[in-house]
Amino acid sequence: MLIVAVTGMPGSGKSCFARVLSEELNAKLIVMGDVVREEVKKRGLPLTVTNIESVATELRKIYGRGAVGLKVAETLKELQGQYEYVVVDGVRSPEEITYLRAAGDLCVVAVHAAPAIRFERELRRAREGASTLDELKFRDSKNLEYGIGDVIAMADYMIINESDVQELVGQASRLAKVIRDGLWRDRCRG
Repeated sequence: MLIVAVTGMPGSGKSCFARVLSEELNAKLIVMGDVVREEVKKRGLPLTVTNIESVATELRKIYGRGAVGLKVAETLKELQGQYEYVVVDGVRSPEEITYLRAAGDLCVVAVHAAPAIRFERELRRAREGASTLDELKFRDSKNLEYGIGDVIAMADYMIINESDVQELVGQASRLAKVIRDGLWRDRCRG
C-alpha cells in the first residue's frame, strides 16, 4: 500500500489537492484534522480555531508531536490489503511522518502558496472561526511549532498553488498518473 501524505500551511490548498488526488487514484482519504475535531466534539467544545489548536497541543503534550500520526497509523494498519493507495491529508510533524512510514510505503507531497494568497483564501472561507488575520497568524505559528516546516522541507513533491482550482486539479491529475505508473518510486524515499 502506498501512503501519500499531503502537507501544507493553512489555505495552501492541501485539502482540495488531497481530495482530488484520492479521487484520481480511487484511494481512501484520511483527514488528520478530523482526529482532532472528533476529540474537540467528544469534549463538548465548539469547533473554533482556538479549541482545535488547544486540543491538538494537549494531545501532542501527552503523546508527543506525532500524536495524531500515531492514531492515523493505527487506522492505516487496519486498511492493509484493502487499498492500493491511501491519501493522508494534513501531516504536520516529522514524528507523524515516522509513524506513517512505518505503516507502508510513503510519498510526501507539499502544497505551497504565498502567505498573502493563503490568508485571502482563509478569510474567504472563514472555516472554524478563522475570520481575522490574527487568528490566521496564530494557526500558522501553531503549525510551525508542530514542525510543518520540516515536513514541507522533506517533501518528495512540491506543488505550487497560486493559480486557480483548475490548475490545482491538473497538478493532482498529473501526480496521480506518475503514481499509477509506478514512477513515484524514483522520487519518494519510501
